[in-house]
Amino acid sequence: MSDSEVILVGYSGHAFVVAETVLENGFSIVGYSDKEESNSNPYNLTYLGFENESDFIGWTSSEIRFVLGIGDNKLRQNIAKLIEEKGKLTQTIIHKTAQISNNAIIGSGTFINKNVTVNSLVKVGNNVILNTGCIIEHECNLLDAVHIAPGAVLAGNVKVGERSFVGANAVVKQGIIIGKDVVIGAGAVVITNIPDGKKVVGNPGKII
Repeated sequence: MSDSEVILVGYSGHAFVVAETVLENGFSIVGYSDKEESNSNPYNLTYLGFENESDFIGWTSSEIRFVLGIGDNKLRQNIAKLIEEKGKLTQTIIHKTAQISNNAIIGSGTFINKNVTVNSLVKVGNNVILNTGCIIEHECNLLDAVHIAPGAVLAGNVKVGERSFVGANAVVKQGIIIGKDVVIGAGAVVITNIPDGKKVVGNPGKII
């Protein structure tokens, strides 16, 4: 197998969006892994089995890379750890329409979707999702397995902890610190720091 051949992990919902960008970027998807074969196969991919099985075909090739198609933050991080333990690599995928600063740092296994803006001195961890049209302003720091949903805006110097989710069209004020495993609801406006494990909704954002 060549460096341009990848296995897609997961094959529904978010994975369909990822698969489209993978193919547009010139990669070849040799197949997908999941607990069971999908009833929907829009890209005519081969089912390769479940990655948690010891005889999974993806572990037999020394060159194959993996693309994460899992939307759930905790599950995505766990699968990435499994892939690493098997001595394999996760492939970062960036849509051609995304605008990424030359001074930004993007981790492995991250997916950056259409029309995303990542500005100067941003740090994006491993296995992050930056979804359609979100804006990550200067000097933000996104830790591993974060998901920033479509249209969300992080003003400058925002820190987002591991596995946290910022919902569609949410806005986070500059300098805010969001803990790990936080859920920010769609359309919320966050103007105060958020501790670990909290859920925030509304404008202004309130912990529920």
